[in-house]
Amino acid sequence: MLLFAALSLALQDSTIKEHIVDHIYHKNAGAAFTYDVFKPKSPNGIAVIWLVSGGWVSDHNGINVPMAELACSKGITLFQVVHGAQPRYKMGEILDQVHRAVKDIRFNAKQWGVNPNKFGVSGGSAGGHLSLMIGTQGAVPVGSDVLLKTSSEVQSIAVFFPPTDFMNYGKEGAAAFKNPLLVGAYGPAFAIDPKSPEDKLAAVGKQYSPATYVSAKTPPTLLIHGDKDMLVPIQQSQWFKSKLDGLGVKNDLIVVPGEGHGWKDMVPQLNQILDWHLQTLK
Repeated sequence: MLLFAALSLALQDSTIKEHIVDHIYHKNAGAAFTYDVFKPKSPNGIAVIWLVSGGWVSDHNGINVPMAELACSKGITLFQVVHGAQPRYKMGEILDQVHRAVKDIRFNAKQWGVNPNKFGVSGGSAGGHLSLMIGTQGAVPVGSDVLLKTSSEVQSIAVFFPPTDFMNYGKEGAAAFKNPLLVGAYGPAFAIDPKSPEDKLAAVGKQYSPATYVSAKTPPTLLIHGDKDMLVPIQQSQWFKSKLDGLGVKNDLIVVPGEGHGWKDMVPQLNQILDWHLQTLK
């Protein structure tokens, strides 16, 4: 979804010291879930976790080396996380996986050369949604084994065009899952269909909306959104920003005029994403 191939030309010499491929952070029912680690030549201890996800579909073809080059040029250690793709995996399972990935990165922080108290999370669209779910819910450690007791808390969030509130989608009071077109796009991930009872649609919409969990403890948050987005309306970022403003949480919304759900040259905005994490986490 996000194309940063032009970075390969801009950065003449590689800024990546080491690329660890397919580190396994979780195994379940015969499947292994992994992330790639990109270590910079001059690390500053900051970790940025990029959730590889579009429409809650994720695979290794989404691992983006040019993006990692840009992150490493800023001293950032970049983690690109792959989760189980829908429709095989449902939203609850996907959320468990990405939370566990953050926990695994923190548990192995010394090995990766990062500060466990300087974690940023990012993604676009579905990846942005998952980032906000982590950012609003990652502080409480749960579980019984040593990894699950580790927190999935992050200290900075920066995302592209994320769904933030399925109960107020496009305008206040509009439930996303009552729209057949949106159910067609999102339904398999959330295990719903247009014929689901209204109370189930409402419960699912609330359960999986980052806006449900936003609080004064939400980390500083950057939102970037095109004002012509027809899939995820810019209202979703505006609505989320209004909630952060009301709670006094540091945040910013960068509006990209005339652009939809992604655009040709996103490198300037990727720089803004990475710089947000640098400024927040330093």
